[in-house]
Amino acid sequence: MEIVRFSSVEAKSAQYWILLGTLVLAALVGYLAAHHMDVEGHHITGMSNQIVWGVPHVVAVFLIVAASGALNVASISSVFGKVDYKPLARLSGLLAISLLIGGLIILVLDLGRPDRLIVAMTIYNFKSIFAWNIFLYIGFIVVTAIYLWMMMERKMNRFTRPAGFIAFVWRIILTTGTGSIFGFLVARQAYDAAIMAPLFIIMSFAFGLAVFILVLQASYAWTRRPLGDALLWKLKILLGIFVAAVFYFVLAYHLTNLYATEHHGVERFILLDGGVYTLLFWVVQMLVGCVVPLVLIFVKPFSQSRQMVSLAALLVIVGGLAQLYVIIIGGQAYPLVLFPGMEESSSFFDGVVAQYTPSIFEILLGVGGVCLAMAIVTVGVAVLEFLPESLSDKALKLESATP
Repeated sequence: MEIVRFSSVEAKSAQYWILLGTLVLAALVGYLAAHHMDVEGHHITGMSNQIVWGVPHVVAVFLIVAASGALNVASISSVFGKVDYKPLARLSGLLAISLLIGGLIILVLDLGRPDRLIVAMTIYNFKSIFAWNIFLYIGFIVVTAIYLWMMMERKMNRFTRPAGFIAFVWRIILTTGTGSIFGFLVARQAYDAAIMAPLFIIMSFAFGLAVFILVLQASYAWTRRPLGDALLWKLKILLGIFVAAVFYFVLAYHLTNLYATEHHGVERFILLDGGVYTLLFWVVQMLVGCVVPLVLIFVKPFSQSRQMVSLAALLVIVGGLAQLYVIIIGGQAYPLVLFPGMEESSSFFDGVVAQYTPSIFEILLGVGGVCLAMAIVTVGVAVLEFLPESLSDKALKLESATP
């Protein structure tokens, strides 16, 4: 591989400023929606005492999980020595930081009282996984920023591998912590499972790589820079492997739950009787988010088309959002089992499936967080040299092998 030349994007075209302005405007609308919810109260949302985590949490968790996975491309090059991925490492780090910031902003604004974050940052209960996550999230940004510095500063290049190893271990721990939020909640029948941690890790690989592929293709299309087939096919096959792994872990999760009698109720709810949650699980999560992308990636003639690669990545993202919707909101909608084996009823909705319909304000907050993340990427590639000038097969000396 020849020496890859990096350069920043020229922020002079009208298209660039239209894109950036649109993203910033959408982020501002998201903030105003959050402010309106703070002023009026959460009664204007679809959330309730039963559903306390809504669509903003779904999008926020998706961005946080995808942030970890987006750094996977850089880890492959520096930690596992796959030099073919080295030209993509800088963009990988930038995207990871941007996605995490977007997700954290949504969480902060969805608190109802964002100023209460000061309490969470100054008073710690280390028996709570939420307290640990404050250190994990902030630490991830710092570690990834240092990792980028090692890559971009020629004098510090010799420290890239150890910095990349630390970032790799940190993001595995971070995603484990995010999955453990649900795995440790024993009160919820849909959450109480040790497999949640590895499930979230493999989800991060798939979701993060899907976002990375779309950002990479969009960046090179809009800047008219060459993007060869060989590297894109490598990313495509890697995405297919990760999607297949997610499919396997989802099956393992539900099969192990079906083995335990205490989980039969919630499994029936998700798989058969859950209404919108059952529809999302079978149609959007499993079919649209797993089966169809695998067909597009591995079956000819779909696997030979760049457009199909983009479509597969987009469907993985759609399926990922549906998966988190089912896990987070579906898990809350199923009634708490207060006295196993007994029937109970009261005026507090005991034994009743909670209803939830997201409001426009929740949706705008989620979209605003996504647009903020993309705005950071848009500014980043214009300010610093994150993108190689060419990723053509000739420049990288890679042989294109279209499956």
